[in-house]
Amino acid sequence: MKNILLPTDFSDNAWNAMFTALKLLAHESCCFMLLNAYDPELSKVLGEKGKQRLGVLFDSLAEQSDRGLNKVLTYLGEHHRNSNHTFEKISKSDHLINAISETVRQKEIELIVMGTTGATGAKEIFMGSNTVKVLQKIRHRAILAVPEAYNFQQLKRIVFPTDFTNYYEAHELAPLTGLASLWKAEVYVFQVALEFVMSDTQKSNKELLRKRLGGIEHSFHMVEMEVNVAQAITEFARETEADMIALMHYHHSFIEKLTREAVVKKIGFHSEVPLLVLPSAM
Repeated sequence: MKNILLPTDFSDNAWNAMFTALKLLAHESCCFMLLNAYDPELSKVLGEKGKQRLGVLFDSLAEQSDRGLNKVLTYLGEHHRNSNHTFEKISKSDHLINAISETVRQKEIELIVMGTTGATGAKEIFMGSNTVKVLQKIRHRAILAVPEAYNFQQLKRIVFPTDFTNYYEAHELAPLTGLASLWKAEVYVFQVALEFVMSDTQKSNKELLRKRLGGIEHSFHMVEMEVNVAQAITEFARETEADMIALMHYHHSFIEKLTREAVVKKIGFHSEVPLLVLPSAM
């Protein structure tokens, strides 16, 4: 059974991410763990005199968190009947990143699924500040970031951008190959660059990737970068009618550059489909 973590603040985005996960993994045996983290740092706001009231306020927040999680579980019990799926609730008084990190360790989480909002409030910007922070800090687990209001129906095509400079470990690719096999989806390996002269290492890594994708329908594509990598990837995904984009989370990779706040605010990530960030080697 796979353990899937669903961080939630009970927003529409969180609900949408949850529904996407349930549909995406409908035929997989999964335990979905609903996590709500609350940590308003009230001691900084209230000062010394207000700290006496802190216990009461935290009790109230804990009750709200537990009540919200119970409502989600009740809804799922009434409207989501799938013998493959079970659910657990986790309420933590902690920062979101700490809560996720701790839960990942304690519960042996395989995949984190979370909704996203724009970092500046603009709808065209895909990744919000919480998503960025999670991607920056949680590198050893796969993360699926689901765009606001995305309506998942099927998984036919997955775009996988790479420059072939890194060795592909089988366990790093497992979230990608697992979903592709589950849905019999085609993987579009997409090389975006200013030039396409490959080193011996890149050629070797490309052949290794070909072997790693054995048994999965896949194809290789080369697209010249005209503006920036983000735009090239999203345009290619749109042209191929892709249902998902997968990225490796290596050091100095595109995803690392993308998750810098300045880059997110400047160019955003104009994706209309979920982004699957594969874990880096431990």
